[in-house]
Amino acid sequence: MKLNLKIIIPVAVIVIAALVVAKKKGWIGEGADTVAVETGYAHRRTVVESVTASGKIQPEVEVKMSPEVSGEIIEVNVVDGQQVLEGDILVKINPDLYESAITRARAAVNSSKAVLAQSSVALDEAKKLWARNKVLFEKGAISEQEYDAAQRAISVAELQEESAKYQLQSAEANLDEAYKNLKRTTIIAPINGTVTQLDVELGERVVGTATMTGTEMLRIADLNTMEVLVEVNENDIVKITKGDTAIIEVDAFLGNSFRGVVSEIANSAKLALGASPDQVTNFEVKIRMINGSFATLVPDYGENPFRPGMTATVEIITNKMRDALVVPIQAVTVRSDTSSNAVSYERVLSEDVDESFEVVFTPDGMKAGLLVVESGIQDDEFIIVTGVEDSTEVVTGPYSAVSRNLKRGTRITTDKK
Repeated sequence: MKLNLKIIIPVAVIVIAALVVAKKKGWIGEGADTVAVETGYAHRRTVVESVTASGKIQPEVEVKMSPEVSGEIIEVNVVDGQQVLEGDILVKINPDLYESAITRARAAVNSSKAVLAQSSVALDEAKKLWARNKVLFEKGAISEQEYDAAQRAISVAELQEESAKYQLQSAEANLDEAYKNLKRTTIIAPINGTVTQLDVELGERVVGTATMTGTEMLRIADLNTMEVLVEVNENDIVKITKGDTAIIEVDAFLGNSFRGVVSEIANSAKLALGASPDQVTNFEVKIRMINGSFATLVPDYGENPFRPGMTATVEIITNKMRDALVVPIQAVTVRSDTSSNAVSYERVLSEDVDESFEVVFTPDGMKAGLLVVESGIQDDEFIIVTGVEDSTEVVTGPYSAVSRNLKRGTRITTDKK
């Protein structure tokens, strides 16, 4: 028994000492929680930042045709999809009512002319009477009252002549308006283009006035210049500027990509009726399609292969940097405790920035190190950073480790990607 104790006691001491050393080394206990991580390297490459959005193709110029007069359609000279030239007659409205209006207006003009002529004659007679009465009054042949009456007759005749002139002007204006209304019964094409929508038929009645929008009859568009109308959310709209280039993909022509340029950016957000305050705020952006980019489609689909309403996806290039130092996007995370990098931490504090900092983790032997970084633009895979050197190895995954679990000194095993 004593012999056994002599053996057991030294062995126990050795085991306890080994456990203490293992504890201090982190081989057992709390330090034994080793995290398996994936890594990549900082390197230089070209980074293209872009904003992607979907929308509809539409003509850059489209005219909605509505009548300025009401009546029954007696002639429709176009069909949907037909090409027209400026000045072509598209639709005719029954002119009978407006021809009658011209007849009445012309009669009113003639009547006003007759009234004016009578007023002029009456004025001449009043002036002659006044001249005779003046001579008689000077000779004492008539009373002062008769002389004054002759003067008043001139004033009345002058007013009647002036009124007749105004009535004639009004009648002539009505006649001119009647002629215009008759002309408005013939709807002509205002531009060269294609009929993209025809909403009326022969015999249908349409309503229209010169001051209010009437029944929409048809639309004419210039299909030689097309654009894509998309909606971009408020977080991305600030990145886009007029003139930015874009890559366009049209669902009807899968496998093909076309070029475009941002032509318009809305200054005000597009808000839907009844929208709630917390609804996503979007802004409309128009991208003009560059004709030369779809030249390969012309032999099979004609000069205008795109139709209004086709669905398209655009990638707007908002920024591009060459030879930029980047790391994989998933390597950058946020931490509030950066004490593992005293130099970077002091620099950040001296700049009086937010309490949370962008960081990357780096393998430091068997443990995780940490670097404070500042990010720039990014593409789908990489993000530009400052605070690391070229070829620096950084932890890229798994996501749970990078985003939550890793901290300075965490034991890691690496799996380079």
